Amino acid sequence: MKIILASGSPRRKELLTLIIPKFEILVSEVDEKLEAGLTLQDQVTKLAYIKAKDIYEKTSGDRIIIAADTMVVKNNKIYGKPKDKNHAKQMINELLSDDKAHSIITGLCVIIQKDGTYKEYKTFDKVKVFLKNIKNEEIEKWISKGKALDKAGAYGIQDEFCVFVEKIEGNYTTAVGLPTHKLYDIIKGYID
Repeated sequence: MKIILASGSPRRKELLTLIIPKFEILVSEVDEKLEAGLTLQDQVTKLAYIKAKDIYEKTSGDRIIIAADTMVVKNNKIYGKPKDKNHAKQMINELLSDDKAHSIITGLCVIIQKDGTYKEYKTFDKVKVFLKNIKNEEIEKWISKGKALDKAGAYGIQDEFCVFVEKIEGNYTTAVGLPTHKLYDIIKGYID
């Protein structure tokens, strides 16, 4: 059976490799626009679904399509990818405000076509991340590495930024962008 990851994220690719050594990557080109009136959990789940559905409609045969979407959230504000270095610094400072805690929510969608039977699974997982005190110079140094601009919230927990994370409550792979514990439960009956 063909397994397709509907994401170009190197982090999702790396995590999926831990479960399935061989799979294809087809990146969805859908508009990731937020929909008014949906909860944050529904937003990420819907975005994961439209990515998976896009790739499902472009492929055929028995296959498993895996898609995910991740949001960094604090006080109901969504932190996407920063526009520039100043925006990245502002984001990190906002994430450090108050209790230095924020949430990461990852939506997951798996669409399976096997022997003419179609199934879709939509779920999400949420973790809470607590940051340590970070000095301005440390923030500047992190941003100067160039890795802050392609990540929601201006950081990746799996990068050098990990030294600023005090603790997380929840599953680490959800914070990285692919809740492997939930994905495995969905696909284990289809993989060897």
